[in-house]
Amino acid sequence: MTAAVRALRGATTVDEDTAEQVRSRTIALLEQMVERNGVDHDDVISVLFTATDDIHSMFPATAARDIGFGDVPLICARELDIVGATPRCIRVLMHLTTDRARADLRHVYLEGAASLRDDLPE
Repeated sequence: MTAAVRALRGATTVDEDTAEQVRSRTIALLEQMVERNGVDHDDVISVLFTATDDIHSMFPATAARDIGFGDVPLICARELDIVGATPRCIRVLMHLTTDRARADLRHVYLEGAASLRDDLPE
């Protein structure tokens, strides 16, 4: 299979809106996304982060830069404020170049976000 542009999804939650929790949970999520999918740094095209309205302590992209994503285009946005949605949630959409089939990608949902996609294998 030839290399194609694919999108890898992930999400996590924080127990409280502190810079340390946002940083550590964002880093754990990114590391799991990369590790579970064998993603090389040079294959990452860009990363989009969203956060729910109850997260104000820091940008998730700052945590990504702290672990070497500084040369990757990163952007943060607000998640829709939907009644009943998972609180204190950070979502990630990572665009990458890979020769893996779409069905072979392992999306990663951690902490309280695990219930968002209970249809996915661990």
